Amino acid sequence: MSRRARITPAVAGLPDGGARRRTPGLRREEVAVLAGVGVSWYQWLEQGRDITVSPQVLDAVARVLRLTSAERRHLYVLAGLNPPVLEVAAADRDMCHGLKRLIDAWMPFPAHIMDVYWNTVMYNDAAALVLGMRPEIVQNCLIAFFTDPLYRARSKHWEEVACHVVAQFRAACSECPDDEGFRSVVEEAKEASPEFTALWERRDIRPGGLLRKEIEHPVVGALFFESTQLRVPARPDLGIVLHTPLPEAGTAEKLDWLTSPEGRRGVLYPLAG
Repeated sequence: MSRRARITPAVAGLPDGGARRRTPGLRREEVAVLAGVGVSWYQWLEQGRDITVSPQVLDAVARVLRLTSAERRHLYVLAGLNPPVLEVAAADRDMCHGLKRLIDAWMPFPAHIMDVYWNTVMYNDAAALVLGMRPEIVQNCLIAFFTDPLYRARSKHWEEVACHVVAQFRAACSECPDDEGFRSVVEEAKEASPEFTALWERRDIRPGGLLRKEIEHPVVGALFFESTQLRVPARPDLGIVLHTPLPEAGTAEKLDWLTSPEGRRGVLYPLAG
């Protein structure tokens, strides 16, 4: 009702009714006609009655009421249906600038941002120095994990972590089972790595969260991290991966030195694995 009240007849392409109209927004029957549903059915929908609804009808109502993506999802939830994927609002599309500031502020610890398909969007200097992220490798975190010899040489427990990585990507795929973007990444990974193919066929599922990583860096030695995947609700198409140093082996102190001017002078980039 609140969203119906904010849509004027002029905006909806209807005559305003002049002095006969008592309320500024649309009437129930006007919404029903514009959405192509029965007036009684729409009234029952507003009243929260136990009626049968379909995604197509809800989308028609959302279109008439000019609901945002978040409001459309909320309408689905109220109607007892699985909500659609949240789309990025136009006002939030420039949020990448703020996220770039976030991962830069995470220095001297590695951090990067990837899209829903795990394509690399951006990374900070520590991710380049420690994880070997660089322009000349495949810009997809899943495929690079299996094909980049530099990262593989540095990962102390690569085989164990690989199981978790593939299970997490399958969990991400399961949220959008008909998405061609996920299928394309999986097919490319299969062509590039028999090891990925074998793990993919296991059909393991693991939600994105914490991963323990041990990196053997050629300059500073052993580094221990917790890798955490985070999501920003306003940008569901992006994931932030932060690497938090663990107490072992003086990881934080090593990273302080490695990212300092002195440490950078001691690193030739890219490093040989």
